[in-house]
Amino acid sequence: MSILNQNIVLVLNRNWQAINIKTPADIFCQMATDVATALDIKGSDWMVPTKWDDWMRLPVREEDLSIGTAHGLIRVPTVVVLSRFSRVPMKRPKFNARNLWARDGGRCQYTGRELRPGEGNIDHVIPRSRGGTTSWENCVLSAREVNNRKANRTPEEAGLVLKKIPTAPPELPVTMLLKNVHAIPDWEPFLK
Repeated sequence: MSILNQNIVLVLNRNWQAINIKTPADIFCQMATDVATALDIKGSDWMVPTKWDDWMRLPVREEDLSIGTAHGLIRVPTVVVLSRFSRVPMKRPKFNARNLWARDGGRCQYTGRELRPGEGNIDHVIPRSRGGTTSWENCVLSAREVNNRKANRTPEEAGLVLKKIPTAPPELPVTMLLKNVHAIPDWEPFLK
């Protein structure tokens, strides 16, 4: 995959709060149209907002990622600041086993017992065989043996009672959901 199409640029709103991760291709378009300004970063204490025309003239340092153009190498920014956007978007955590485990606090939702990794699995309150969906509102963390005993029955039919009704977790600021999977040091001050 080309460096231009990798999500390696952290996007900040105009208040310098992290809100997204984009590709260099997207960012170069935003910079060229004055939607975003790149940060020329040297260490954790030197950050200079730099517009597109000036950015294209910056020297490419040894540690920088760059792309080749007809006019020579251009440094790929690691962090940009949007010119006009000031909100921090909200987003619900993605439905998956890890986030379900976090929502339910690692406890079986039928017994209340704290589960160790490997002791629990996802239970569909209304079984899928009966039209139940795989969603925040129909899935809970369950001890394996309880889920096996429940099988394709409803909790009532199996003689079980939920400790709490499953609901979707609240939306969170996207800043809390962004991860520095490429371990880019320039991102660290913005993802704390």
